[in-house]
Amino acid sequence: MADKQKCMIIGAVPVSQEFFSEFNLNEYFIICADGGYETALKCNIVPDLVVGDFDSSTVKPNANVKCLILPVEKDVTDTMFAAIKGVRAGFRNFILVGCLGGKRFDHSIANIEVLKYLNEHSCNGIIEDESTKVFLLRESRLSLTDMAGATVSVFPYSNKTCVVSYDGLLYPLSREALTFGSFDPMGVSNSVSEKNAAITVHSGTALVILYSE
Repeated sequence: MADKQKCMIIGAVPVSQEFFSEFNLNEYFIICADGGYETALKCNIVPDLVVGDFDSSTVKPNANVKCLILPVEKDVTDTMFAAIKGVRAGFRNFILVGCLGGKRFDHSIANIEVLKYLNEHSCNGIIEDESTKVFLLRESRLSLTDMAGATVSVFPYSNKTCVVSYDGLLYPLSREALTFGSFDPMGVSNSVSEKNAAITVHSGTALVILYSE
């Protein structure tokens, strides 16, 4: 574990092998949450740890893979449990894959709560798939490099409002308040227009969703 700098959590939503090619997996401590183990097998990835109740998986880890079997009735999701294990192991940078979409929309929402848990424990977290990146920013700045043309939406999270600035986006903002439930949602469907762009959250917490084809 000493040479692993980051933690990757693989969830149950299928992910292609091509997607993983953009990562140097040797840098990651890899935790499979439940059905994420099937993805690891299909993509020839050897996880460092597998956790779950295996209610969404038809494949059980073999004997040479470290595995923690969780009860079906528990207070946290398998993905949240994986994040807790990663934080307790000392990791501060996380990427969650296989954690968006699928048949269960509620699981996608629950995985945003995993980002919130990481945020509250002074960790960096991102949910990512082939076309979408999801961030949770609390009074911090997100730099976007070489992302021109990508669609970006920003929503207040946890609190009713957040104060943000956009630089290098098609519709810039300077210390404007985004309000939950507003009839004028200024944060929706903006676009990155410059090579170097940034979103700054001056106060509150913002959910940032970046989409690129």
